[in-house]
Amino acid sequence: MSQTDDGTDVRLADGIDHQVAMVMDLNKCIGCQTCTIACKTNWTDGGGREYMYWNNVETKPGSGYPRDWEEMGGGWDEDGEERTPGELQSKEEYGRAWEFNHEQVMYEGSDEPLRPMEQPDWGPNFDEDEGAGEYPNSYYFYLPRICNHCTHPSCVEACPRSALYKREEDGIVLVDQDRCRGYRYCVEGCPYKKVYYNAMKKTSEKCIFCYPRIEGEGPEGEVLPPSCAEDCPPQLRLVGYLDDEEGPIHKLVNEHGVAVRLHPEYRTEPNVYYIPPFAPPQHSESGESIEAERIPRSYLEELFGPDVHEALNTIERERAKVERGEESEVMEMLTTTDTADQYRLEVFD
Repeated sequence: MSQTDDGTDVRLADGIDHQVAMVMDLNKCIGCQTCTIACKTNWTDGGGREYMYWNNVETKPGSGYPRDWEEMGGGWDEDGEERTPGELQSKEEYGRAWEFNHEQVMYEGSDEPLRPMEQPDWGPNFDEDEGAGEYPNSYYFYLPRICNHCTHPSCVEACPRSALYKREEDGIVLVDQDRCRGYRYCVEGCPYKKVYYNAMKKTSEKCIFCYPRIEGEGPEGEVLPPSCAEDCPPQLRLVGYLDDEEGPIHKLVNEHGVAVRLHPEYRTEPNVYYIPPFAPPQHSESGESIEAERIPRSYLEELFGPDVHEALNTIERERAKVERGEESEVMEMLTTTDTADQYRLEVFD
């Protein structure tokens, strides 16, 4: 536990100096998958990683990636003391790579449209934009996901060889490739299913929070945020430290309570937080707006826990302040385009 100067308690894992964290504003995500491509081209382009998406964007409500990952178990029991069983996901639940008729269309003169050779039945974000609800009040939103670099990570606890660990300086969860023997207990143990097995290397792999970038090991020696954050067209991600009391992460999470965790009931204490989504009100059959929320609060509570209610209420109050011409620190942080405020990664030695 760490206490900031303003008296706010910030829970850090034992032995960790500081904890990197990310806040994603779901109201900005357009589902373009630019973050997914940025991550994939940097880290998982080949070598047994073809099926891996350390960063993915899925449509909610939806089955996600891998399919039905929220039903596969893992994490901790109600007391946070004992790990709960998890399942290993199959290749089919990730979705097999599709073979396309490139040869026929490009080189053999076929006038068929470019398409998969077989009827696909699943893949990343296969249920894109389907959502839920009935016309004219259907709804969906996008949910970007990476490893949560949890404070209480069940994947770390699951490994009998201590191959997974949290870095002392920033709390990033990594896999020691020399120690890993590919037992996959970490894959089972992660309730978010963000640890992957590389069948070619026979080791587990996962998001590394682009630590070479935040260490300034790029060609220019600059400290850069993770590529999923920097390349995002609507700039929906804030990156910094949970215990940096002057930074937006600390303020949005610990002071204002408007950024909430995904599935807090897994009790791994994720360090990726979300600004929950708003949507236009429902419409009557005649097209009139009515006093009813389009995205049911009950569904948002399933995803983000009971704290989502106060988060949404606070954001509504802050938006009303801006509409009245008053200042709002919350809205300023969520709408800033100043990269020095979006990415605070050089505040600690």
